[in-house]
Amino acid sequence: MAVYVYQTFEIKQEKFKEAIENLQEMKQYRNENYDHTVEVLIPISGHDYTYAIHATYDGLAEMEVQNKKMYDDDEYLKLVGNFFLDHVVQGTMYTQIYRGINKKISKKEEK
Repeated sequence: MAVYVYQTFEIKQEKFKEAIENLQEMKQYRNENYDHTVEVLIPISGHDYTYAIHATYDGLAEMEVQNKKMYDDDEYLKLVGNFFLDHVVQGTMYTQIYRGINKKISKKEEK
């Protein structure tokens, strides 16, 4: 069953250009080197400097495996460290984890 990780955060206004470049690097690196899919979401409405990372994993176990690989990877740690320490407003990160429903729910009449 797929697992979706949705992280929102506010980018420092004075670091906007560097933050966007860093986000693009992180997305590319994760999509090329790990077994999950990452998208960077930019606001159309709402808070102008609140951005999101949306990652899709095959399941909770796969999410754990991929996270272990990422945090054992010095190159990735440099990318993510630079981003969150230099470009994100402290205290604005919010992470949510969802899973999809893959089982058909029967109607009352079919019981």
